Amino acid sequence: MAYRNLGVESSHRRAMLRNLVTSIMKNGKIETTEARAKEIKPIADKMITLGKKGDLAARRAALAYITEEDVVTKLFSEIAPKYEDRAGGYTRIIPLGARRGDGAQMVMVELV
Repeated sequence: MAYRNLGVESSHRRAMLRNLVTSIMKNGKIETTEARAKEIKPIADKMITLGKKGDLAARRAALAYITEEDVVTKLFSEIAPKYEDRAGGYTRIIPLGARRGDGAQMVMVELV
């Protein structure tokens, strides 16, 4: 599976994706570019799947990726139970149009 470089070094990219996933779990939705959104969608879905498992190993795996402990607690106690009967597709990408400065396609990523 080929990943997008997103114009940054690998360590910067990893930190950026972790921060974006943390933000979407914390706030429920974020506004970002289309390329970044397509990268974080499967990661966010995987975090919710870990939340649905609910065991200690899943919590530790989520803590290894999500940067804030209170966000992981929210994921396991509030977010994951909402999707208990859903088999996947926990996030959606909504196009917003081009960014004024550089014309990058902007989207909103939100939890369904």
